[in-house]
Amino acid sequence: MAAPVLILSQGAKRETGRKAQVGNIKAAKAVADVIRTCLGPRSMLKMLMDPMGGIVMTNDGNAILREMHVQHPAAKSMIEISRTQDEEVGDGTTSVIVLTGELLAVAEPFLEQQMHPTVIINAYRRALEDIIKLTKEKFGMSVDTSKDAEISKIVNSSLGTKFIRKWSDLACKIAINAVRTVFIEENGRKEIDIKRYAKVEKVPGGTIEESCVLDGIMINKDITHPKMRRKIENPKIILLDCNLEYKKGESQTSLEIAKEEDFSRILELEEAYIKQICDDIIALKPDIVITEKGISDLAQHYLVKNNITAIRRVRKTDNNRIARACGATVCHRTDELREEDIGTEAGLFEIRKIGDEYFTFIVKCKNPKACTILLRGASKDILMEVERNLQDAMCVARNIMIDPKLVPGGGAIEMALSQALDQKARSVPGVQQWPYQAVARALEIIPKTLVQNCGGNSIRTLTALRAKHASDCNTWGVDGESGKTVDMNELNVWDPVSVKLQTYKSAVETAILLLRIDDIVSGMKKKEEKAQSKRED
Repeated sequence: MAAPVLILSQGAKRETGRKAQVGNIKAAKAVADVIRTCLGPRSMLKMLMDPMGGIVMTNDGNAILREMHVQHPAAKSMIEISRTQDEEVGDGTTSVIVLTGELLAVAEPFLEQQMHPTVIINAYRRALEDIIKLTKEKFGMSVDTSKDAEISKIVNSSLGTKFIRKWSDLACKIAINAVRTVFIEENGRKEIDIKRYAKVEKVPGGTIEESCVLDGIMINKDITHPKMRRKIENPKIILLDCNLEYKKGESQTSLEIAKEEDFSRILELEEAYIKQICDDIIALKPDIVITEKGISDLAQHYLVKNNITAIRRVRKTDNNRIARACGATVCHRTDELREEDIGTEAGLFEIRKIGDEYFTFIVKCKNPKACTILLRGASKDILMEVERNLQDAMCVARNIMIDPKLVPGGGAIEMALSQALDQKARSVPGVQQWPYQAVARALEIIPKTLVQNCGGNSIRTLTALRAKHASDCNTWGVDGESGKTVDMNELNVWDPVSVKLQTYKSAVETAILLLRIDDIVSGMKKKEEKAQSKRED
């Protein structure tokens, strides 16, 4: 008999066929089990410690998985979908993980019965197409986005599962105000850029009730000279991204001086240059100059003499926000400054001291298209969690304004889809019928988890819920507080269609991706190899 041929390197580990598939399913189920208790209003918090010794306390699926260090490749792809969900729609990060874990769990028996993964995948694809069609056409309801009360209901149902739910009315108001501020509609295209133009500033101290949306911008900066004005009404603002000091050479610059007078001549030239750039600014008679770079002492002297307040080393993102709020244009050179570049839409410039630090407020703007959300709270950890919750709330408000369609929450839509797919499965030809039906079963994990997390009887509640949906009560779901079946019209728990569709697409496509894998090759780490060779020596 011929000797076996070794292709892979000695340290490589290989799993093939059934072993690889079962390993992937187990890894996905393990990740889903970690996250499962974080679903619903009665969810638990997870406490994670990062390598630097910092603590993260949260029930946000994406934040938990981001801090976890996993080794299995299938678990890594699960973490990736949670991040995608967060970036795309900002909510539903826990649901998507729980649903993916369940979709893979229900596929396991078919693999054991020697059913080919391609058959299961085709059934899953068919089920996904039907889910998207049913959600959009049968269960989706339109909503009037011009009414704050309507949007408030939807944002409330997102916040109901979060740490901030005690202050949900305040958080709703903040989220809707911020989204309405940054909302721009041009040529029929809606743009809501929360990430760039709605900045959250966390200031420890005070109470959460003191949090608010400013009708302008706040930055953590103080004036550069003590004699500058600290409060100006209706200020004229100039924004720059150039130095107000002598230009230094990009690379190393050397000067050869022949006689002593040359040195004083160089200093004179530097001063003349600074005077020139200050004169360009003073000619426009502004009240405030804000620059992203430094301001030299001499420039400060000229500005103070002309009663101009200056703020230096502001972040580029903050500068862009100030430009949007007060109608100014960020200029790159002082000799290009024109009257129309000055921002005049701010009502008040003020420096306030909060705690130990000084903050610059540019507020009372006439029509700001950017804003700052000021968050107050007892400690840094609480503020971090409130910020995460608020980001979710703003994303939900944004999703509704861009795509104003709703579906009932509290597991009602999953149960309705499960019922509809179950009936459709009878018309699916051949063996595909069973995996198709399994998708319907997997969708029930959302209401089931909601019941389990508040200590209810999941079998009894789900049976009652199935009976309701069988008699065409599509809006009945689970009350996450008590674990009882309830009509979502009464409870007012609604989810945006865009969030749900993204959840289903991500979950089914990830399940398909992981079922396709039949071979895992993992090479040993170099460190391990070195350690092994040392042992051998």
